[in-house]
Amino acid sequence: MTKSITTDELAKRVVNREETLILDVRNTDEFDDWKIEGDSVEIINEPYFNLLDGVDAIADNVNKDQEIIVVCAKGGSSKMVRDLLEEEGFTHAYDLEGGMKAWSEHLEPVKIADLNDGGSLYQFVRLGKGCLSYMVVSDKKAAVVDANRMTGIYERFAEEKGVSIEHTIDTHLHADHISGGRQLAENTGGTYHLPDKDAEEVTFDYASLEEGTDITVGNTTIQVQPIYSPGHTIGSTSLMIDNKYLLTGDILFVKSIGRPDLAGKAEDWVGDLRETLYSRYKELSDDLIVLPAHYSFVDELGNDGSVKARLGDLYQRNSGLQVEDAQDFRKMVTENLPPQPNEHDNIRQTNMGKMNPEAEKQREMEIGPNRCAVHG
Repeated sequence: MTKSITTDELAKRVVNREETLILDVRNTDEFDDWKIEGDSVEIINEPYFNLLDGVDAIADNVNKDQEIIVVCAKGGSSKMVRDLLEEEGFTHAYDLEGGMKAWSEHLEPVKIADLNDGGSLYQFVRLGKGCLSYMVVSDKKAAVVDANRMTGIYERFAEEKGVSIEHTIDTHLHADHISGGRQLAENTGGTYHLPDKDAEEVTFDYASLEEGTDITVGNTTIQVQPIYSPGHTIGSTSLMIDNKYLLTGDILFVKSIGRPDLAGKAEDWVGDLRETLYSRYKELSDDLIVLPAHYSFVDELGNDGSVKARLGDLYQRNSGLQVEDAQDFRKMVTENLPPQPNEHDNIRQTNMGKMNPEAEKQREMEIGPNRCAVHG
């Protein structure tokens, strides 16, 4: 009987809100920065070196017949701690294969809706990093939006659905994770789309993503309509799908709004951000379902594991949309911001094609939470 569980198995538990006890044996500073979270997840942090001479440090918090999943950075230390727990009589101790590094890369697909003429919309939830990407499927064709670098996941999913990927789209130049959009387009023979204003320094060819130039998926009525919505970046472009769903990229989230500072242009882009959120989006239907590119809090996950909200409801309850005074808004999005994403500048350079780190380096660059939001 295996004493390890996969990230896929753990993700299903998190999404299904199953009671789960985790022992995280990384150093406390690493744990405090970034951890596995879920509505029904209980987590204990006890650094590995505190357990080498025995498990007394956690004995008061865990019953020996309780299931416990041990997690470390890469999957090595957790196996040793699991064995120590077994020796001490913990009969249901498991380790997470690949540790937090593997958890960071797991994508959990969730169906959002059926679209016109038999089309479908899927959201891919990157539970370990809060990234959200999308696949629009129609008439045996697909478009992928804001793809993560783990392109094989999208390719396998498309194969399972019997569709070919003909478009990949980035709503903006990402700074928190390495985009898989260009690589996925190369792998599948598709077209990679990026907003011109975010592409001034890129080193590769792309198709312009611009308002007024819709993208058709398949030969059906599924239209992807770009809507210019700057503020997080100067090129940020939202996507309206099927006149029902608004993919907001990193401009608007369920409980927060996008930050304008990741390219060092906070003061320049504040006005754009406010214009998008307080004017441009206000002109759209309240009944649009907002589908962002990230989430920050585990309680943003719905009962089905998806992250979404009605636009009109966000204008009622998202504190980032409640700041009437323009100067107060400017202060909120430029002062006392959370730390910027790890290696955000190198990630931007990679997404421009100016750097091409080895795969292992790319994994290291992305470790940690996304930190793309401003919380009012």
